[in-house]
Amino acid sequence: MKKVFLLILAGIFFSNLVQAQSSAKGMLNWPKVENQMKPWTRWWWMGNAVDEKNLDYVLQQYKDAGLGGVEITPIYGAVGFEQQYLQFLSPQWMNALNYTVKKANILDMGVDMNTGTGWPFGGPQVKPEYAATKLIIQNYKLNGGEKLTEKIKAKEAKQDFAVLQAVTAYGSEGETEDLLSAVQKDGSLNWSPKSGVWNIYAAFAGKTRQMVKRAAPGGEGFTLDHLDKKSVDVYLKWFTDSFNNKPQGVRSFFNDSYEVYGATWTPTFFAEFKKNRGYDLAKHIMDLVSKDSTNESIARLKSDYRETMDELLLNNFTKNWTNWAHGLKSLTKNQSHGSPGNLLDLYGAVDIPETETFGSSAFAIAGLRRDSADIRNVDPDPIMSKFASSAAHTGGKKLVSSETFTWLTEHFKTSYSQCKPEAENLFLSGINHIFYHGTTNSPANIPWPGWLFYASIEMNPNNSLWPQAQGLNNYIARCQSMLQIGKPENELLIYWPIYDIWNNAKGLDMALKVHDVDEWLHPTAFYKLSQDLTKAGYSFDFASDRLLSNTVTKVNELQTAQNASPYKVLIVPSSYFINLQTLDNIIKLANDGATVIFQALPKDVPGLNDLENRRAKLKATLSKFIFAQSGNEILTYKIGKGQILLTENIRMALAQDSIKREELTDTGLKFIRRKNNEETIYYLVNHTAKDIDTYLPINSIGKMTLLDPQNGMIGTGAMQGNKVRVQIKSGETLFLNVSTNQLQNIAWNYLNKEGKKIDLNNSWSLHFTAGGPEIPASQKLDKLVSWTELKEPKLAAFSGTGVYTSTFTLASKTGKEYILNLNQVNESAKVWINGKEVGILWSIPFQTRIGKYLKTGNNTIKVEVVNLMANRIREMDIKKIQWRNYHEINFVNIDYKPFDASKWSLMPSGLIGPVTITPYY
Repeated sequence: MKKVFLLILAGIFFSNLVQAQSSAKGMLNWPKVENQMKPWTRWWWMGNAVDEKNLDYVLQQYKDAGLGGVEITPIYGAVGFEQQYLQFLSPQWMNALNYTVKKANILDMGVDMNTGTGWPFGGPQVKPEYAATKLIIQNYKLNGGEKLTEKIKAKEAKQDFAVLQAVTAYGSEGETEDLLSAVQKDGSLNWSPKSGVWNIYAAFAGKTRQMVKRAAPGGEGFTLDHLDKKSVDVYLKWFTDSFNNKPQGVRSFFNDSYEVYGATWTPTFFAEFKKNRGYDLAKHIMDLVSKDSTNESIARLKSDYRETMDELLLNNFTKNWTNWAHGLKSLTKNQSHGSPGNLLDLYGAVDIPETETFGSSAFAIAGLRRDSADIRNVDPDPIMSKFASSAAHTGGKKLVSSETFTWLTEHFKTSYSQCKPEAENLFLSGINHIFYHGTTNSPANIPWPGWLFYASIEMNPNNSLWPQAQGLNNYIARCQSMLQIGKPENELLIYWPIYDIWNNAKGLDMALKVHDVDEWLHPTAFYKLSQDLTKAGYSFDFASDRLLSNTVTKVNELQTAQNASPYKVLIVPSSYFINLQTLDNIIKLANDGATVIFQALPKDVPGLNDLENRRAKLKATLSKFIFAQSGNEILTYKIGKGQILLTENIRMALAQDSIKREELTDTGLKFIRRKNNEETIYYLVNHTAKDIDTYLPINSIGKMTLLDPQNGMIGTGAMQGNKVRVQIKSGETLFLNVSTNQLQNIAWNYLNKEGKKIDLNNSWSLHFTAGGPEIPASQKLDKLVSWTELKEPKLAAFSGTGVYTSTFTLASKTGKEYILNLNQVNESAKVWINGKEVGILWSIPFQTRIGKYLKTGNNTIKVEVVNLMANRIREMDIKKIQWRNYHEINFVNIDYKPFDASKWSLMPSGLIGPVTITPYY
């Protein structure tokens, strides 16, 4: 059975999935879209108040809107519906899970599941002895000849389960004594110093007492001790028993970002530290909890402490949990950020690494709205996202996912136009499996706006934008259908110097959070180098010390895993510390034929144990690097079959080694590149404020085909040598397929000579078809304006669908193509010309080709527009209509303060235009 599952696993991750392949006629087509290529969503089960009828109802709606799967996360419930709550993992809850999986299978959707409720992992099965643990230190002082009168017991309240693990006395002359055996059962200390002043430090394994945050009914309890294998095993057994030790059809079990606050310890820490670091941490308790933030020895000690935390979390939780999931024929999907460990290894130890976006990014896209109220202290960072994608790429994994759009804007104000570039930044970072954050399960009988989660973008059927959700969903599906085939083609592997981060005398554990990248990531030479290489047009992934220990050189390239794409060069950014074993591994890679570039040679070894001996070894190793000048700024050390280069000018060294950058980035375009058999696939994104029409230089050689993921159009590109012409407006994207096959697609229809614009300035009829709180009366418009500016009083509060119709005359149809430009749309529009559906214009620029729909003479146009929920919510708060009433956290705004929309200004709504048609000849 295990062998069968491994074959299934291999089929999921190591096959080419559905290839972007040519038909019998030699034409390039879009890949067939499978459910994992569509966007999925985190699916909040409020109070676990689910039933088969409503599960049927909502899953069908999700399917029809273009979602490919759901990720069940049970949380707290709505007040007044307690009788409908199901206890987590009860027989009734299991029936609901099984029904969901069955229904999803019928709909060709997938189901993932949080291995818990709320976050982080914990619950009623986590008794105090298995709960998250913290180090408690108590300090006593004794003079020579004195005896300690108080008993050594944990003084902190509610620490009945605290276990005394070490007692160390420190003399004024630097002496230390282990006093643990001198502590009696009642806590009395049977010891007295002979002379001098002694400080005594007692170390207890105490409990954080953190409870599961946002827990669902039946999921309440202490947070788990993730660092202790026995505790993790006890936790997972609850699920195994509830599942009767049988697979449940769950594709992947999910773990949210590590938010185990204050969990600085585990009962086995002293033993693990001594085994792995080689010395007794109990002798260094005073330094471990020291407030001195400048002492070098303390920084080294804490580096060793953090490395031990990393090992415990990796082995006792992450790998352990993944092995458990595989036993149930499921995968694991993990958000490793926030963990006190090496993020690359923690991401890499699961089947689907997952990053997240939190807040909004600044884009130069012309006309894109970004409200000041939506700006948080740190924007989502593509380099941070590359930690998850790097772990997937270097491990040969097909899928890498993201919790997407968390707090992208304030509630009810998120447009699809704002979602698009944020998703594109993820794709450019190597993410290819988007999960919305999120969709709250809301039964059909719940009044509008339904049940809502306090940090979601309301990606649900009650959202007034929902009727046109297919626009965004289909775009993401097309993109992911291309980004999930083949393998990434990144030529560079960049070492991440984790010891430079760990070597810090401040604090204790070090959680590397996605929200704190300005503290632990942005100041580093590693980050600056990554940004510079991105802008220059290079593609890369990150490597950890553990990854390099398993990397081999094959035909002068670096192979990180059997199914991973090879890398041409290893780059070691400027770093102060390097592990001796890592340096030896790097030297071996070069000796076997690899090219390694050091931005600067490391200066020291990390950690505290056997320090001088290890420093001597580092010095001896580096002394063997006999460099010769090979360029103005480059030193070269030939070793074995390969070479080690030393230079601050990484780009010059890459050029010397014939590693070409993609010059297309000089235009401002961003890209990511994948290899699929004989095809190279480029994803091109224009996040600049300008429209680009140029011949792009492309490093890959072959016939070039353009694919537009917004409208599905495919055509052969015009070429000049190895350049291809692209026309890509601000806010638009294109895929470029470079193939050695002789494909027979028709030529791409470029927009060349622009003719005179046709203004659609006839009157418009506006009719409202769906929404609330009331359907407004139909309107006759001589000029397009926001419908909130019209005299109809119901329109100020209206959120829903308005249908605009008008006519225009086309004197002659002589253009090669015609472009409809709606200009300002708030927020999404579906267009028909002469009764034929053109498509959904849901993002900037609100333009599309309509030549094939036009006719000479009189033409009709219909534009169905959906606006935001904001104005209706504003009205409800002005009138103090109760629409939010939840247990635990009720409902908050983007700053986590009580939500109140009553002071909002009205959001513009509808088709504002001006609407024009431009012929091209």
